[in-house]
Amino acid sequence: MTVGVDVAVAHQEAVDAVRRGLSELPPGAPVRLRKKTSNLFRFRGGEGGLAVDGLDRVLSVDPEARTADVQGMTTYEDLVAATLPHGLMPLVVPQLKTITLGGAVVGLGIESTSFRNGLPHESVLEADVLTGTGEILRTARDELPDLLAGLPNSYGTLGYALRLRIELAPVRPFVRLRHVRFGSAEETAKALAEVTATREWAGERVDFCDGTVFSADEHYVTLGEMVDSAPYLSDYTGQGIYYRSIQERDSDHLTIHDYLWRWDTDWFWCSRALGVQHPVVRRLWPSRYRRSDVYRRLVALDRRVGLSQAIARRSGAAGVEPIIQDVEVPVERLPEFLAFFHDEIGISPVWLCPLRQRRTERSGAAQTPDRPRWPLYPLDPDATYVNVGFWSDAELAPGQAPDHHNRRIEQVLLTMDGHKSLYSTASYPRDEFDALYGGATYRELKARYDPDGRLPDLYTKTVTG
Repeated sequence: MTVGVDVAVAHQEAVDAVRRGLSELPPGAPVRLRKKTSNLFRFRGGEGGLAVDGLDRVLSVDPEARTADVQGMTTYEDLVAATLPHGLMPLVVPQLKTITLGGAVVGLGIESTSFRNGLPHESVLEADVLTGTGEILRTARDELPDLLAGLPNSYGTLGYALRLRIELAPVRPFVRLRHVRFGSAEETAKALAEVTATREWAGERVDFCDGTVFSADEHYVTLGEMVDSAPYLSDYTGQGIYYRSIQERDSDHLTIHDYLWRWDTDWFWCSRALGVQHPVVRRLWPSRYRRSDVYRRLVALDRRVGLSQAIARRSGAAGVEPIIQDVEVPVERLPEFLAFFHDEIGISPVWLCPLRQRRTERSGAAQTPDRPRWPLYPLDPDATYVNVGFWSDAELAPGQAPDHHNRRIEQVLLTMDGHKSLYSTASYPRDEFDALYGGATYRELKARYDPDGRLPDLYTKTVTG
């Protein structure tokens, strides 16, 4: 893989600038990235930050080796735009366009190829990491492998990935979809387990798999197969709304590009709360603003001005609690978790995405019970999990804590060998947090790669702020 001279020079200049910026921050000053976009839902404010300008490009794509060299702040929107012309895609493309590659690696990401390709960090071959000491360390599966293994779920508290080399996978031009309805969580869980194990359904190949729960007795598993031709193509970037089509049709066809971004136009279904799905509003709302990053900025504005809280209080509630979460539960515990969720939380729709840790010679050293392959987000390599995503507000009753529902979800997950992602509200006590997210290993890595504690602590960053 060859990087052009001009591109290499520009990359080195950007690396030198961010390294210099870290050295110039006053001792004790908080270190965080000043990014153009964010998909975190921990709105804790704070000014300044470490500029990362010039670290948002695809450096090169090697079609023969099926790899790409990518700067850490590159969005998946730009990454996919660079790889698709070569008939390639990242092994896992998270659902939203402005998620960055570095963010998906250190903060986790998931999508409908995760039942066969795991999570985005599992396709990283090597990375250049800026640590808290100001060093830039190259980590790979045979070079500082402990740092590579510790990056997932570290949220930048061990270092910032400035460049990553990732594996790519071949694609076909179109995706044929089947929306298969099930009447219970038990049937859905069985189907997800079967597809993950066989990568087939009803004798046909499955390349993509996710699901949508509209109610306790209305579930859909969506199965995608890459194909070379399509009898027609649907478009959900205009008046059509993708998630509604799941209930309306048994099959569908999209280009591979539109399939990868099918959820972004309406932020799954969350644009509904902003009125964007009303036919009149939709016609007047410019298509260039029908994007997840635009909607997130509107949510951030609402959090600052408190409009949703004021409306809830006027209706008699004690307020509303944002419940923006993705959790993983073993597939056999999915019915139990959904029963609890429908009964106590009541948000719908709910997204499902099966996940299994990737099995490949290139995915690193063998995992043992005392040595998880990815220690800060340990998964059983022999288990199939289901990511359950739910993103809305829930009313609070008088006397309930502001994080009442989120904490209840955490408590239930503890009984089901489950985890949750840390991009949003977390309320775990320190002992629970350490047990779930590799606390002892994290402290060893922190002492090794950030001995002066220049970067924030993971628990402080994700829980206490």
